[in-house]
Amino acid sequence: MTMDKTFSPADIEAHWYNKWESSGYFAPSGNGPAFCIPIPPPNVTGTLHMGHGFQQAIMDALIRYHRMRGHNTLWQVGTDHAGIATQMVVERQLESEGTSREALGRENFVKRVWEWKDQSGGAITQQLRRLGTSPDWRRERFTMDPGLSAAVQRVFIELYEQGLIYRGSRLVNWDPQFHTAISDLEVVQEEEQGYLWHLRYPLSNGNGHLVVATTRPETMLGDTAVAVHPEDSRYQHLIGQTIALPLTGRIIPIIADDYVDPEFGSGSVKITPAHDFNDYAMGERHQLPVINILTANAEINDAAPERFQGMDRFDARVAVIAELEQYGLVEKIEPHTLKVPRGDRSGSVIEPWLTPQWYVDAKKLAEPAIKAVEDGDIQFVPRQWENTYFAWMRDIQDWCISRQLWWGHRIPAWYDQDGHVYVGSSEEQIRATHDLAASTELTQDDDVLDTWFSAALWTFSTLGWPEQHKDLETFHPASVLVTGFDIIFFWVARMIMMSLHFMKEVPFHTVYVHGLVRDGEGQKMSKSKGNVLDPIDLIDGISLQDLINKRTANMMQPQLAAKIEKVTGKQFPDGIPGYGTDALRYTFYSLASTGRDIKFDLGRMEGYRNFCNKIWNAARYVLSHTDGHDLSGAPHTLSLTDRWIQSRLQSTLNSVDSAVANYRFDLASQALYDFMWNEFCDWYLELSKPVLWHKDHDTAAACGTRKTLIEVLEQVLRMLHPFMPFLTEEIWQNVSRLTGPQSDSIMLAPWPRSDPALDDPSAEAEIEWLKGVIVAIRTIRSEANISPATELKLYLAKTTLEDRARIKDNAAYLSKLAKVGEVKVLEAGELPPPSLMALYGELEIRVPMAGVVDIESELSRLEKELSRLASEITRLDKKLGNEAFIKKAPAEVVSAERGKLQQASLSLKTLEQQRAQIEELRSG
Repeated sequence: MTMDKTFSPADIEAHWYNKWESSGYFAPSGNGPAFCIPIPPPNVTGTLHMGHGFQQAIMDALIRYHRMRGHNTLWQVGTDHAGIATQMVVERQLESEGTSREALGRENFVKRVWEWKDQSGGAITQQLRRLGTSPDWRRERFTMDPGLSAAVQRVFIELYEQGLIYRGSRLVNWDPQFHTAISDLEVVQEEEQGYLWHLRYPLSNGNGHLVVATTRPETMLGDTAVAVHPEDSRYQHLIGQTIALPLTGRIIPIIADDYVDPEFGSGSVKITPAHDFNDYAMGERHQLPVINILTANAEINDAAPERFQGMDRFDARVAVIAELEQYGLVEKIEPHTLKVPRGDRSGSVIEPWLTPQWYVDAKKLAEPAIKAVEDGDIQFVPRQWENTYFAWMRDIQDWCISRQLWWGHRIPAWYDQDGHVYVGSSEEQIRATHDLAASTELTQDDDVLDTWFSAALWTFSTLGWPEQHKDLETFHPASVLVTGFDIIFFWVARMIMMSLHFMKEVPFHTVYVHGLVRDGEGQKMSKSKGNVLDPIDLIDGISLQDLINKRTANMMQPQLAAKIEKVTGKQFPDGIPGYGTDALRYTFYSLASTGRDIKFDLGRMEGYRNFCNKIWNAARYVLSHTDGHDLSGAPHTLSLTDRWIQSRLQSTLNSVDSAVANYRFDLASQALYDFMWNEFCDWYLELSKPVLWHKDHDTAAACGTRKTLIEVLEQVLRMLHPFMPFLTEEIWQNVSRLTGPQSDSIMLAPWPRSDPALDDPSAEAEIEWLKGVIVAIRTIRSEANISPATELKLYLAKTTLEDRARIKDNAAYLSKLAKVGEVKVLEAGELPPPSLMALYGELEIRVPMAGVVDIESELSRLEKELSRLASEITRLDKKLGNEAFIKKAPAEVVSAERGKLQQASLSLKTLEQQRAQIEELRSG
């Protein structure tokens, strides 16, 4: 088995993934302490986006890391039935076929959805495989499979019997297009331009009026009060009086409530309990009537005056304002920017609507869930998210769990002709339990359960509950949950409540909360901005035209499509080249500082593709110098550099272990990058060449270096594996032939263990000195434009006895890596010839100019560079002296410009000193 000259991700990724999955490597081993992660189940309709990619990369690193550490690892995978999203997909299919859900009927429609799920659903799980994820696919669950459905039904029945589920009328987020209640998470608050209408409400006694301000004047038809602040002196004398509500003929009270903001509008507000969440709460405090004026279609119903009935809400708005203006009751109309709630899938304006729904008494379930986090049974990482959790949980409202859909877990409740409710597992069971006659007609509730209800049971329902399955005993509670902050309340909190109630234990011990993935400018990725990146495109590559077509597909606004085409062409003039999975994953890890949103930068990803190539080439070098040699039986001695790299490996291993334990994937990836690129590739491989290329290359020293090369490479491959699974597996298969394979796959190989005996501070100090001297010499070459092929004479001043010994011991390395010939140590008071100088600590490292520097051409080069720097400094000074720029530009832009000025000034000073030295040589 040989390695190709260049690394080609496409040639290895599918091969290794198929091998891993078909071999059952992702399954729990059955040995060692349990480590379990429940996947946040993606929607069965979903496609992979950057947020998924980031989250999956984090979970897979943890799973692979703990698997290699000998833990009995389970990554429980599955998908969510995604009620409204899936129903919408299938309804659109039916529409394209000229039919509808209603035409099919419920039973046939649900059958059609299952057919779609079996044929097209779950595409996202295939995409997850492209990321190299290693969950146990043989245990894949679906929130509507028989086992999970049975768990959902049992939980509903038990909570109902315990008085923790009830049916009642409250305000919900109502989607008038889909005719269902939706959760807050499915509501998008969009900033739009509208109007603020200031309306005159006459006092019923005829002595004047109050002015109220509203953005939704049509809802005044359902007003049941006007409220003012109790301490607002303008209105205190009116509290308790009444208003003759225009257009309706109703009399409503003027009430006092602390919620009213005296500074907003006129300081008096209309109260419509049936159509505003805050008004509903105020209505409950003051026992106001609740008048619902809208139908399920958001049309005016028969609770309003007859002339408005049947109107669409927005048509009614126009009609209401027209009548009020006719009566002189519109004081003024102002343009106003407001947040408009829209359904994230329908795009319709969402209505707070009063309707009977099923609810969970969340307050009672929340108390033990709050205590579990207070007592440290569950820890949030970063810890600050505990505050968000507590804020939500201590102000929790009852949870609306019913949805007016056909796809989902149908609520196990039946009604008789008199409206009595019976809850049970089936109609037969209900009839038997309640001794109902066959003549008693029962009708099952049409509603289904909120998707979050089944998701709340995920940690234990996927492990076989309510059966006492062995997996439940082994893997519950889970070790860690990896999730975004936006669903701490919708999912995390509810899992905690349900697990504590039914399992009598927490669902997981740690909640790792990651940030959002934003674009390189820090903007949220959205289709309308044209900045969405598809992880698969980053892996495989995509042409510019295909990317434009993808970003503008199904876009109804031609102007927006044209803008996105322009933006895309500017961002990716040549398309996206394709970086491979390992480079994408490593980019995610490098950005994964705890809890912060990340700016995804393609430039950084290109850097990590180069890192993959660096590792590949390093492995080829190592194999070329070790394959065919006796690496175990031959006598060997370890050189200073061998001991140094072994010591640095131990330090890196400790850093990675610490970083992973603290969920600092950015620090873990940086430690591995620094070791592999800087210490192993840039230094150790170079330091190995004088030994391996020596004419007597079979010495004990050469054998020791070969042994160190292969052993260190093999261990660092194992350390990199959780982060770069494909690259490391491909290389390791070649390397392990020489080290002796510890398993069939690197993913089953043990994680390296720290060996304190290999810590060697002395070797590290020696090599740091050598590196410092070599870097100083290279800096002199670079600044003086001296060719790397030119052999240099070296003068060293202010040397210690230790320096002198090191010079003698490392002469071969200085010769090979810095092209140094003669080295002369200057005694105290001895002057060197005119020379270029660099410092390493107090050690002066000097290179004579004579014979190695073309004085005239170097002076000419320096003059040009000094002139350029002077112009740049003038430009930056002027820019930073412009107050308008400082005020308007983002802080990071101003900071970057100041950094450029500082760097330019330092460079100018250094080059001026260099010019002075060269001019001294010319005049001397």
